[in-house]
Amino acid sequence: MRRQNLALVLQEVAAGAPLSRAEVAAASGLTRAAVSSLVEELIGAGLLAELGPAPSGRVGRPGTALTLNPQGPAGLGAEIGVEHLAACVVDLRGEARVWTRIAADNRGRPAAEVLADLAALLRTVAAEAAPALRPAGLGIAVPGLVGAEPGLVRRAANLGWSDVPVIALLRSELRLAGAPDLAALPAEVDNEANLGGLAELWLGDHAGTGDFVHISAEAGIGAALIVAGRLFRGARGFAGELGHVPVEPDGPPCACGSRGCLEQYAGERAVLRAAGPGSARADTGHSSGEAGSGRDWIALLADRAADGDPAVLAALDRAGTALGTAVAGAVNLIDPASVILGGGYAELGEWLLPGMRRELTARVTVRPWSDDWLAVSVLGRRGPLLGAAAGVVRAIVEDPGRFAAQ
Repeated sequence: MRRQNLALVLQEVAAGAPLSRAEVAAASGLTRAAVSSLVEELIGAGLLAELGPAPSGRVGRPGTALTLNPQGPAGLGAEIGVEHLAACVVDLRGEARVWTRIAADNRGRPAAEVLADLAALLRTVAAEAAPALRPAGLGIAVPGLVGAEPGLVRRAANLGWSDVPVIALLRSELRLAGAPDLAALPAEVDNEANLGGLAELWLGDHAGTGDFVHISAEAGIGAALIVAGRLFRGARGFAGELGHVPVEPDGPPCACGSRGCLEQYAGERAVLRAAGPGSARADTGHSSGEAGSGRDWIALLADRAADGDPAVLAALDRAGTALGTAVAGAVNLIDPASVILGGGYAELGEWLLPGMRRELTARVTVRPWSDDWLAVSVLGRRGPLLGAAAGVVRAIVEDPGRFAAQ
């Protein structure tokens, strides 16, 4: 019971901070004495902090305002992309305090080499966040299928990986990199599209929305299905492989072994081919503070589209049309409240959305459809990494007793 009440108090503060003890008691239904005891325990665990007097509008001595501790336990996030690696540290409020992204051509590289580079990146961001923030867990976003086996990436076609024990390998590389404390952290690996959808649910403009489809696209294309406020994973954990939904059954062969998949029309390589000369990728370089602030193929396409390049405009319209065709099936199947374009393609939304809207309007005919239900994520390509790190602090807020007992 006490463990449940600790969670109740922490969640009340997380939802409405800053709050006084009296306000927490009123909102939770617990007695003031019980709340006071629980608050002291949460402060001792480094999860809550006192801000000073909280104005109440009532006569008498004001209570002390409580908030989630901006220092102390934190979430450590990692992302393996086809052409980049990234890492961040977020505090208990889900705010990114340290963020680093580097260019890395990971397509076809041995997993151990990729994870060695990622271990060095994680060590760097953890050191930059210290001593104010202490990672309490690690979340890893990957562009591939993650099944029920903990830490195992079953297949990542765009990386060329099959049955890679990502967590075990990363822990080994962290120890070799001189970071045994990070190697010992609780760790989870998940599909980047799933984590992008969860970030939207927790931190984006659609935070709290119960039902939506979140499209995460960059080199590949995936989707997260949020149903009744929860991520729908499917029977084996592979739900959301939007990039391998066929939009043309007799279309070109795909790396997955099928033909005519969405990625063959709206994936990175397909769009670059259609955009023609001048679409070669530039190095993303290194950025600290903002993901994707370097020059890359998405930024280059956006610049050419803004300049009115007809080849790029046609390529993006073709990609948007294919995206709309694939997403219409999901809309007809699960009836989401909205469809959100995220990942790197959020930056190309101005040119992708018209084609998507045309197809959705034409194909979603058995139920009402409004263009207002198609939106661009404000998180963009930050979403998967934010979701990876925020999942750690969400777990703490949902069960602080478990964290305090560690």
